[in-house]
Amino acid sequence: MATTHDGFKDYVLDQLADLPGVTCRAMFGGYGLYQRNTFFGIIHKGRLYFKTDRMTAPRYRDRGMNPFKPTSRQTLKNYYEVPVEVLEAADDLTTWASQAAQQ
Repeated sequence: MATTHDGFKDYVLDQLADLPGVTCRAMFGGYGLYQRNTFFGIIHKGRLYFKTDRMTAPRYRDRGMNPFKPTSRQTLKNYYEVPVEVLEAADDLTTWASQAAQQ
């Protein structure tokens, strides 16, 4: 049975249709996004997170985005939530995803 989170996953994959080699695998109650063999994103509880580094993380923080926090005791500070306005613009999302996959 599909859930609303699966619908969000399908939406993200549709938005990333122009990014070559994108695949999605179930993991830790969510999904991992890969470009070919490179892990670059996380879909978890209806939110999308991309891998960042010291150069790209400020762009997320400047937009008020938070790091991925799968539990109250764990935070992955190199994965940040993607802003809604980027998620809704397929070209922008593809650019951000491409940058995340190069980290």
